[in-house]
Amino acid sequence: MAGVTDPTPGLNSEQLGAYFALTEVSSLLQYAVDEHLRSAGDLSYVQFQILARLVHVPGGKLRMTDLADGVVYSRSGLTYQAGLLDKRGLITRSPSPDDERSVIVTVTDAGRDLIARVLPEHAERVRQLLFEPMNGQDLAALSAILGRVREHMRATPPRSAKPRAARGRGN
Repeated sequence: MAGVTDPTPGLNSEQLGAYFALTEVSSLLQYAVDEHLRSAGDLSYVQFQILARLVHVPGGKLRMTDLADGVVYSRSGLTYQAGLLDKRGLITRSPSPDDERSVIVTVTDAGRDLIARVLPEHAERVRQLLFEPMNGQDLAALSAILGRVREHMRATPPRSAKPRAARGRGN
């Protein structure tokens, strides 16, 4: 029984409590936000992230791989979600002029209008659920802590953010 004698320590009670609190807060927040986005704009959370990111970049366009990296979503899943947004006329997809393998995603005026309509209530929901119980020191501490953790986790990017393996090249 290798697992019984394994000397690798688990999480201590404080770490376990923090982990469970973080995952529960994250799940509760995402559920409430997702529920609002579906009722207010018929958007999934991922679709909202795609549109919001596009609205906030110069020119309203990004490469699909950059979107996948930013929203931490699989390339295939993002392609599917982008397809749904494209069918609704909220984005357009086109080949990149610089790289024939890349796809450029651009937010349309309808996509901008939808984000402008949904965002104020979305922001209010996040403020009420996440920020209302905090004071300024709490917020500064949370921002600093989550920033460090995000940097640490981004140092080993998720699969969606890893470079694609070269195909067709003799190894």
